[in-house]
Amino acid sequence: MIFKGSGTAIITPFDSEGVNFQTFRQLIDYQLDNGTNALIVLGTTGEPCTMTENERTQVIEFAVDYVNGKIPVIAGVGTNNTATSVNYAKTAASIGADGLLVVTPYYNKCSQKGLVRHYYMIADSVDLPLIVYNVPSRTGLNVLPQTYLELSKHPNITAIKEACGNIEQISKTASLVKDKMAIYSGDDACILPIMALGGMGVISVVSNAVPDIVSNLCASFFEGDLRTAQDLQFKLLPLINVLFSEVSPIPIKAAMNLLGFDCGEPRLPLTESENKEQILKELKLLVPNL
Repeated sequence: MIFKGSGTAIITPFDSEGVNFQTFRQLIDYQLDNGTNALIVLGTTGEPCTMTENERTQVIEFAVDYVNGKIPVIAGVGTNNTATSVNYAKTAASIGADGLLVVTPYYNKCSQKGLVRHYYMIADSVDLPLIVYNVPSRTGLNVLPQTYLELSKHPNITAIKEACGNIEQISKTASLVKDKMAIYSGDDACILPIMALGGMGVISVVSNAVPDIVSNLCASFFEGDLRTAQDLQFKLLPLINVLFSEVSPIPIKAAMNLLGFDCGEPRLPLTESENKEQILKELKLLVPNL
């Protein structure tokens, strides 16, 4: 298990020169100061598909150096090309990342057998724990419970970021892999339900904006305070809904700008949020003095 609790899939701030590392430092401090248990860079929320290879490398290097072991830094390296993913994994490992997040192949997709071969090849290439990221709504490909059981046989494939949206499927997966793979919610609206099935926390988008609330939700659950965890999950739902009213990370990037971080706009083909007023309204209910 790479971490337990709240992991933030952090946005990447851009300016006219490229990555805005001054703001990136501020965003990392915001997470470190508010109880986040792991930092995930270059996940979908970080817009890696619109970044150059050099930018991706610099982001991992900066995060690893700046965090300096305080919490794990997990690097997103998944693509729809196995060889490219292997190269990205090797680069992340050489820089000092603590783990890898690997989304399923998208667009060209593959069979369940192809998934196993894809993940095994990446896991064979480095000595780092690997998190399988399943998000069928974006990739068009769903990892089935029996496939997770096969993946769990590899010593480096240790966890799942599950965003399939199907609690029955997640329950089946949990019953099969048990303690062989840690399961993290990849859906902010399902943090508590997935932890109730044995999940170890969340890789979160909303925690970019309210890291303290997401961290407290996870901590309360693991401390046995179910009522507080429930209250916090319910409290987050209106903000979660507006943050996924447009394609992510459009709304969360707008939210971070509204919170005073100079994050810039998403890169094309993503555009500015059209729901800034509603985002601000919900942020004001959760963030003091905004």
